[in-house]
Amino acid sequence: MPNIVLTRIDNRLIHGQVATQWCGSVGANLLLVANDAVSTDKLRQGLMNMAAPGYAQTRYFSIDKTIQIIGKASPKQMIAIICETPQDVLRLVEGGVPIKKVNIGNMHMSEGKRQVATSVAVDDDDVATFKKLQDMGVELEIRRVPQYAAEDLDKLWK
Repeated sequence: MPNIVLTRIDNRLIHGQVATQWCGSVGANLLLVANDAVSTDKLRQGLMNMAAPGYAQTRYFSIDKTIQIIGKASPKQMIAIICETPQDVLRLVEGGVPIKKVNIGNMHMSEGKRQVATSVAVDDDDVATFKKLQDMGVELEIRRVPQYAAEDLDKLWK
């Protein structure tokens, strides 16, 4: 069983907040970006490696590779999974990755989305995906950084 200490949705993936605040607060020593596009984008990987804390390893896997390989993780690996979208998280859960809780950290505003929390904008597909995750027993929280209280989850459904 992989030791997943954090699953975060953040469309910036690895950046300052993840590196300096979240990793330290959850004790992560492996940052696993589960994203099909980034898994083959060496430039973006290099930029994210510069933002990652020195004590943590980084991995950039497609969603399918993450599903296939995560069960082989060492118990010493304290894994923070970072996804760009709730749909990626749903694919992981449906593929058998034992995710119990999802931190919704940052979902940028874009066309067709509505702002529902300080740093979270969603469309109807995102909301439906979050409901599916909840129905599968996954706990959700909206929280930008560990020292702030979680925002009201009901904001997602409005």
